[in-house]
Amino acid sequence: MSTYLIAAPEALAAASADLNGIGEAIKEATASWAPSTTGIAPAAADEVSAAIARLFGNYAQTYQTLGAQAVAFQQQFMQALSGGAGTYAAAEASSAAILGLPGLRAVERNLLDTFNAYSLTFTGRPLIGNGANAAPGTSGAGGPGGWLLGSGGAGGSGAAGNAGGPGGPAGLVGTGGAGGAGGSGAAGKRQ
Repeated sequence: MSTYLIAAPEALAAASADLNGIGEAIKEATASWAPSTTGIAPAAADEVSAAIARLFGNYAQTYQTLGAQAVAFQQQFMQALSGGAGTYAAAEASSAAILGLPGLRAVERNLLDTFNAYSLTFTGRPLIGNGANAAPGTSGAGGPGGWLLGSGGAGGSGAAGNAGGPGGPAGLVGTGGAGGAGGSGAAGKRQ
């Protein structure tokens, strides 16, 4: 099973900023509730009231501890997300720079031309590439697309009284070429 991941550095940076806002809200809530939850006075001077006050005080301290852990986790997650966005953007920029080198494009083009030459020699059709469009007014067929990847060329339009040429066939991935328009007075065909 294949999984595809698409990451946009701008989206990651925006998510990081949103997380920063959430972290600030948690900090403010924890700080504003601290005095009222940790300093609960017993309702009366008996042991039960003192035990209940201690119980609520313990809950408040636990809440404060969990709130601090939540803020720390949020900050770590935000830093990781922000750092990931920066790293991804840098990797994307360096990849684009490498792929943009003129020498690499020349090597790529030469390699493709070599494979296409063998395919054309033995099958009359390229391995990768679009078919050529037929000349207008010739009723010629559009050129075939590459065996693996390529769209067929458009058929040539017909001269007066002639049908248009057929579109070229597509490769494994591609679309067939459009047939050429018939010339004026050409009889239509039924398939």
